[in-house]
Order: sequence, then C-alpha cells, then structure tokens
Amino acid sequence: MSRNTIRKSLPLFLIALGAAAQTPAERAHAVQYLSETRNGVAAAVQGLSDAQWNFKPAPDKWSIAQIVEHLAITEDLISKKVLVEIKTAPAGAADRDAKQVDATVVAKMTDRTTKYQAPEPIQPTGRWTHAEALQHLLDSRAQTISLVESTPGLRDHVISHPAFGPLDGYEWALAAAGHSARHTQQILEVKADPNFPVK
Repeated sequence: MSRNTIRKSLPLFLIALGAAAQTPAERAHAVQYLSETRNGVAAAVQGLSDAQWNFKPAPDKWSIAQIVEHLAITEDLISKKVLVEIKTAPAGAADRDAKQVDATVVAKMTDRTTKYQAPEPIQPTGRWTHAEALQHLLDSRAQTISLVESTPGLRDHVISHPAFGPLDGYEWALAAAGHSARHTQQILEVKADPNFPVK
C-alpha cells in the first residue's frame, strides 16, 4: 500500500477507531456520504419516462415516484427540523458509545433485508410532480449538507430516531445519507423488475 493511499485512508480509519477530536474529519465524511448518496438517487432516476416513474412492481410496492417523494419528505424533516433543533436538544447519555451507534445506523439503514414501515407523516401522497419531488430532495439535501458543515457541536446533543433511538447530529446526517442509499437500492430493484416499462 502506497503512502499516498495510507494518507487518504487515515481520516476514515481514525473515525472507525473513535479517535478523539475528529469533528472536522467526521464532518468531511458526512458531507461526502451525503453528496454521494444524493448523486446516486439523481443518477438512478435520470431520463425516466412517466410510465417508468409510476410503475409499481406490485400493488403493495412503491413506485419510483413514491420512493423519491418519501425521500424528499424525510429529508425535509431532517434538514428543517432535526438538524435545526439539535443545538438545543438534550445531551446524550454519558456512557453512550457514539462510534457503535454510527456503525449500527449505517449498517442497518442500508440493509434492505430489514424492512421498516414508514410513519404516516413521511408516506408519499402524490403531493408533487416527479420533477418537483426530485428538486425538493436536492434542495433539502443541500440544506442538510450546509447544516452539517456549519452547526457546532454535532456530537453534543441527541434527538430520538423512530428506529434507532437517540442519535446525535452527526448520526442523523449518516442516517439521512444511508436512507438515500437504501432507497436507491429500492429504485434499482424496481427498474430491474421484468415488467418495468421499456420507456
């Protein structure tokens, strides 16, 4: 392994070890993950026709339009409420293992073998056109990234997540990115359905 490779890998390695004073590296990692997963969603839906957007693999399955709307609603909640209120939220428990929570959030959020029922407030209802839903997601993700870059003390306070319990601001950012990655997999599953419209 070259020195250059080691040097590039070192920040993420230190994050994984739970090294002290890693807030700048954590912020950079969260921004990178948020950016990559945003790009993943955008790439997965690029060039889709109305028929493709609206195709449902089964009556109880979401269409791509519904998936993107759900992502946009959820991102709104995180960018306009959670990451705004995190500064004044309670502190986490003194014995809380933040690094373990980080790993759990990323692993479980992206594991599609574990199913979650979306709470009613973040279920899709057809409130936007396809283009509006995607733009809404992109705009809210930009706000999420901005808050991650600018909010002091992301690790200092926690707000409860319905699936994971108390998460600090950094972990909420990981959850937002992982949520996009999870549903990008779902979009790709819809597109891989044998009955998915050709155009």
